[in-house]
Amino acid sequence: MSYQPPVRDHAFLLRDVLEIEKYANLPGFEDAAIDVVDQIIQEAGRFTAEVLAPLNAVGDKQGCTWNPDHTVTTPKGFKEAYAQLVAGGWPALGADTAYGGQGLPHVVNLSFSEMSSSANMAFSMYPGLTHGAYSAILNGGSQAQKDLYLPHLASGNWGGTMNLTEPHCGTDLGLLRTKAVAQADGSYRISGTKIWISGGEHDMAENIVHLVLARIEGAPEGVRGISLFIVPKFLPDAEGKPGARNPVFCDGLEEKMGIHGNATCVIRHEESTGWLVGEENRGLALMFV
Repeated sequence: MSYQPPVRDHAFLLRDVLEIEKYANLPGFEDAAIDVVDQIIQEAGRFTAEVLAPLNAVGDKQGCTWNPDHTVTTPKGFKEAYAQLVAGGWPALGADTAYGGQGLPHVVNLSFSEMSSSANMAFSMYPGLTHGAYSAILNGGSQAQKDLYLPHLASGNWGGTMNLTEPHCGTDLGLLRTKAVAQADGSYRISGTKIWISGGEHDMAENIVHLVLARIEGAPEGVRGISLFIVPKFLPDAEGKPGARNPVFCDGLEEKMGIHGNATCVIRHEESTGWLVGEENRGLALMFV
């Protein structure tokens, strides 16, 4: 049976259970009149059922393809579906209006996310990880970082990732070895290998912004010495246009049952250029945003 989005259930929850219109005095909720929300949910159901769900089996059977030039080709139809996702404004649904988002309540965005994930989890992980990167920079980045990166992440024109796990330590991040060396211009050189990086390389967005956990030279051992860095695939200029290629390479794809359509990558940082997000040695807390 093809995916049947629970549109009526979502409408019932938002309208009758949560009574979303009662919160019209709160930021974002003033634009969430129930007739507007109903239209969003109806269109979310159509998009997820007609565009994303048919690609679920395609993605799982075909999977992503790693290429010798360290690029990744997503399954047939994914790139076109992603373009429709961006054109429809879905990644921007709950993002801050200051950065090009629609500013709607998170609970409305959750309705779309639930349908999207149910229709095609592998595909939905790409914008999902991007939103995670957006949220971390929004909460901990400098104003300059927000202005440069958030509009592109909010729209989905750029993808985002989280680079945490390393080959030798799994989820014990206190043992991470990826190092960051400060440069005279305020940037850092990042060196190390990360594994299980969802959406780490693909052909759907014009740039990919990696959020990388690394240890600055001289930092304390364990989790108290971990910092967070923005490491874009292509270094953006002052206007936000992708420029020179950063030495961030996908060295292969990992196997994850049921989500072959998502590029789960081994990522190698070869003295890639990065910028500190927030305070030194506070990266782990910020990543958990």
